[in-house]
Amino acid sequence: MKKIFLIFTFLIGAVPAFAYQQRDYAVVRIMNKAAGKTQTITIPVGRTTEYEKLTVTVRACLQSDPFDAENHFMFAEITDASRGKIFGGWMNRNEPGQNPLQNPDYDLWLVNCQ
Repeated sequence: MKKIFLIFTFLIGAVPAFAYQQRDYAVVRIMNKAAGKTQTITIPVGRTTEYEKLTVTVRACLQSDPFDAENHFMFAEITDASRGKIFGGWMNRNEPGQNPLQNPDYDLWLVNCQ
């Protein structure tokens, strides 16, 4: 029984820990392409914020473990007043090209979580 416990303990210790810290605010940058302006806004997690024609709801904002390379992740739902839901999913700060909001009028990406 001791051997099994030691092997189990060793295996658990060998698995890398992927801990994320929940943050209360998401800092996002929105670009209005037609007006040529960019604005940075802070959105509380669990709240909905309106910006011009967009409605942004942040469901979660996570920061990577402080002992790992810094990264931030946000789960958001975004609707456009004229088009309905235009984005729903995770955004990764370190890989903004993989999952940003890109539509004809606006671009939106995650800056960080606070």
